[in-house]
Amino acid sequence: MKKLAVITATLLLLPVLLTGCGSSVIKEEKEEETVNENLITVGFSQLGAESDWRNTNSVSMQDALSRENGFNLIYKNGQQKQANQITAVRMFIQQAVDYIVLAPATEEGWDSVLAEARDANIPVILVDRRVDVSDKGLYSCWVGSDFELESKKVTGWLKGFTDRRNISPENLHIVNIQGTIGSTAQIGRTRGLANAARENGWDLMAEVSGDFTENKGREVMAALLKGYDNINVVYCENDNMAIGAIDAIESAGRHVGPNILNGDIMVVSFDGVNEQSLEFCKEGKISCIAECNPLHGPRVKALIESLENGETPEKFNYVDERLFSSLGIVRSVEVDGVSYTVEEP
Repeated sequence: MKKLAVITATLLLLPVLLTGCGSSVIKEEKEEETVNENLITVGFSQLGAESDWRNTNSVSMQDALSRENGFNLIYKNGQQKQANQITAVRMFIQQAVDYIVLAPATEEGWDSVLAEARDANIPVILVDRRVDVSDKGLYSCWVGSDFELESKKVTGWLKGFTDRRNISPENLHIVNIQGTIGSTAQIGRTRGLANAARENGWDLMAEVSGDFTENKGREVMAALLKGYDNINVVYCENDNMAIGAIDAIESAGRHVGPNILNGDIMVVSFDGVNEQSLEFCKEGKISCIAECNPLHGPRVKALIESLENGETPEKFNYVDERLFSSLGIVRSVEVDGVSYTVEEP
């Protein structure tokens, strides 16, 4: 593999207060520094820093692909713009890095730049979200979550809860605060809820994007409360939006909790990284959280080492994930013949 003698890469330390796993510093590329030729150089295009999950994911990558582990990592924050990420990938190609790791903002629009990476003989590893390309050979492999399975766990929990509380399907009035439209997480989690609503006869009233951010989640929830007076379940496609939604609900004088037949609004969510969301889950403000494991770094490190050894890794590599609720009403859910234990947060 190629090795660089000099690249653009001095690390600027940016403090990022994380509430999840890993250290609390994300390192940004800044200026020039000499690189040991024995290191494996990896360009990492992260889509942004929109959530606690994303920041924890970045730190996991940086901890795993460290100099101590034999890597020189060039980190670029795409600020949630695909154009920035495409520019970063082209910069990595110009620098002749050994590997490119990409967390794509959305699924479409990657064919050309990934073809350029392949022409340069640089393997591409996708993390978290996938890409919709005509030729799957444009990337070596992918590491991440089964987002539709996450949704099936949450909707399975909701079905179990309503069955045990004798709540009829027509009495569920659900709104979905979606993630960034077109992202793999949004597609899977939205599809899972839509399918469950259709199969169970639930009233899915609205689907509105909150872009995976707390502020947008708060804004969207406030608008939904004005538009619908019978909302009793809020399905948030990540924890940051759930925190914003809870603030909006309480600011409107409504009560957040599982007693939906007596006026409560139930909130369910995804990620399980943010400490505040886990506290809310313990308190019952968030009734159920499907974990989305952000610790992709060790998996990516192992995949690169496999490629370095001339091996062909699995195309799709899923991380293990749990399901949380403190209500104690549903102890397990079954999805596609597999039983998943519901754990205390």
